[in-house]
Amino acid sequence: MGAVILRDMRTRFFNHGAGFIVQSLWPLVHMVVIITLNALFGRAAPYGQSPFIYFGAGVIPTLTFIYISRFMCLSVIMNKNMLLFQTIHITDILFGRAFLEIIAGFITIVLVWIIFTAMGIPPFPDDPAQAVLAYMATVLLALGFGTIVGVTCAFIPMIATAWALAGIIFYLASGCVFVTIDLPDTATNLLAYNPVLQCVEWMRSAYFENYSDKLVNKEYLLAFGIGTLFIGLATERCCRRLLMDSL
Repeated sequence: MGAVILRDMRTRFFNHGAGFIVQSLWPLVHMVVIITLNALFGRAAPYGQSPFIYFGAGVIPTLTFIYISRFMCLSVIMNKNMLLFQTIHITDILFGRAFLEIIAGFITIVLVWIIFTAMGIPPFPDDPAQAVLAYMATVLLALGFGTIVGVTCAFIPMIATAWALAGIIFYLASGCVFVTIDLPDTATNLLAYNPVLQCVEWMRSAYFENYSDKLVNKEYLLAFGIGTLFIGLATERCCRRLLMDSL
């Protein structure tokens, strides 16, 4: 896995290890643009004192899920030739990329906090422990989906394009740019089945003490994350020889 990580760090940007910095800045720019647009359009914060914090609490878990799962499946396509070495398995590629994306995500969060603090906006949640747990649950969910999609991409590369488009659907249905609990019950009950929305609602309930957690189902989210990860790993183990024969 270490060799895969080093190769990804060098080849993703500029064929140099310093390109890893860009990997952290890319999601930061994405987040800042989304948060700033919502603030500039005059959208007041439904909860809290700042729209930057409110929309940021929704955008961070959503983009964390999208970036980790998406680049896990892309890494399989970009590094498939490494599977010719018998000591390297597809899980090494998947979790090597996931490790880099998780580190980049932490760096992005630190940078966002620095920017908000410089703007005079306190970035701290009302319940830090729950915010950390919500973020970790998001990472678990991303690993689960990323493993399934990544293994599938090894056989059907076009799945990577389909998953990129699915990311748009997850983004729109995550509730990161609207207040889910203000929607009619029929809509909220349907959207609650989206595990990414569960991540967003959990994070917002951690950030704002008066935010309703009626849609948060932590057991459902954790079961979804563990279940998808198990399915992905089991699929990789069962199809390992078939994949090697196809190379």
